[in-house]
Amino acid sequence: MSELAVVFGGSGFLGSHVCDELVRAGFKVRVCDRVESPHLSDGQEMFLCDILDPESMRKAVSGADYVYNFAGLADIDEARDKPIETIQLNVLGNAHILDACREANVKRYVFASTVYVYSEKGSFYRASKQASERIIEAYKERYGIEYSILRYGSLYGRRADMRNGIYRILHSALSQGKVTYSGTGDEQREYIHVRDAAKLSVRILNEEYANQHVILTGPYPYRVRDLMEMVREILGNKPDIEFLNQPLGGHYKITPYGFLPRVGTKLVGESYTDMGQGLLDCLAEMHETEDGQS
Repeated sequence: MSELAVVFGGSGFLGSHVCDELVRAGFKVRVCDRVESPHLSDGQEMFLCDILDPESMRKAVSGADYVYNFAGLADIDEARDKPIETIQLNVLGNAHILDACREANVKRYVFASTVYVYSEKGSFYRASKQASERIIEAYKERYGIEYSILRYGSLYGRRADMRNGIYRILHSALSQGKVTYSGTGDEQREYIHVRDAAKLSVRILNEEYANQHVILTGPYPYRVRDLMEMVREILGNKPDIEFLNQPLGGHYKITPYGFLPRVGTKLVGESYTDMGQGLLDCLAEMHETEDGQS
């Protein structure tokens, strides 16, 4: 009999891809979110819920073997302007799910954190993830709930929207013929394609990743300037690119690694999506969406 994986935030960008990979791995999947998933497929069932409602959480995790939490507020700029909502969704919501997992005796709780926990940047978003990590560790100490904490880097790929950095760049290039970037272009990111991240997010259910903090980023650092040039080459030396040389606010300059939280082990995949091929696939999705709306 197939094991049941419950995925909070399963209607979203990363969560929906993880749901797909769980089905491919043989799991039954319960997609839990406030909105219906536009990506629901065979082997997935939809469960509408609110992570701030404890009773809703208990029903959502009923019968679950594994629980993933991708829910909450994930936009750094939005979180910076909404501290109370960020704390409610990212910290209290996480605690409600955790407590429901305790009652349901789930085998593993998988939490979507961020490499921002290593940084002084990220404002309330970073702080909410740091707090949630420590709460998860405390639940393990007090109640024995096994966990895997996944610290994601910069994701890109299909199903993204304007909250995603690479999506914004490509959207601006196609719609305006110009990309304006606030920084210098020397900022670095270890971009990872969302499908690669999703596959690794299922792989961590192996016993060796129980009660571990795992870093999930791409294999190579890319300067934003080099990424922009790659986009120009793909689009035939368009669009025009402008760097404003302004501070990036709450965003880090280089993918941070440090010793502030629990040390994390970087999980490396057997293969990764080529960056150029990944960008082409993103552009193909944008054209498909545009054609479907015309």
